[in-house]
Amino acid sequence: MKKNDVLLSQKPMLHEHVQLENTQLGAFTEIGMYNFIENTVMDDYSYSGQFCFIQNARIGKFSNIAAMVRIGPTDHPYERPSLHHFTYRQKMYGFSDRDDEAFFKQRASQITTIGHDTWIGHGAIIQPGVTVGDGAVVGSGAIVTKDVPPYAIVVGVPAKIIKYRFPQETIESLQRIQWWDWSFDTIKERMDDFNCDIWKFTDKHDRREESDDTTA
Repeated sequence: MKKNDVLLSQKPMLHEHVQLENTQLGAFTEIGMYNFIENTVMDDYSYSGQFCFIQNARIGKFSNIAAMVRIGPTDHPYERPSLHHFTYRQKMYGFSDRDDEAFFKQRASQITTIGHDTWIGHGAIIQPGVTVGDGAVVGSGAIVTKDVPPYAIVVGVPAKIIKYRFPQETIESLQRIQWWDWSFDTIKERMDDFNCDIWKFTDKHDRREESDDTTA
């Protein structure tokens, strides 16, 4: 199916060979082919490209996840005598009739958080427990080991901030507006505003939200 032929809806769209375990998908979400997603919540309008591997994550709305991205890669117990998973997948090898459930529980608790309106570039790796703030961009091939502030652009290994998308005043305005929480009808009504200059957008809608708050 060509990308232009895709029509999203309230029901998530799953492409071929997708495996989901303990995962919740919001409305208008799209999961690329050969994705494995486990213990994850992906909110409305977010999508992933092909061959993504996502574990133990909370992904906001309108997140753009390119192909071959790895979010929340699980660790081996490097403090033990052996790194090998026979030490916690003992049933697989016949060493015990049960696995190390405490280890699995601890590993699943390291939640990676991806904010709203984020862009995770091709082949990036986001480590367990990291938070990528709203509006942030992670460059292709980056390995993110530390939290990324809202609207920052990070690249490299390990990923470092090279700049911010907008001045701080604009970032604060966008965070007040929180357009990603607008309803479907509101976004549709204001669609032209998303194609205008950022300064016009924030000037119009920051004031609009302040006015709405006043009359509430």
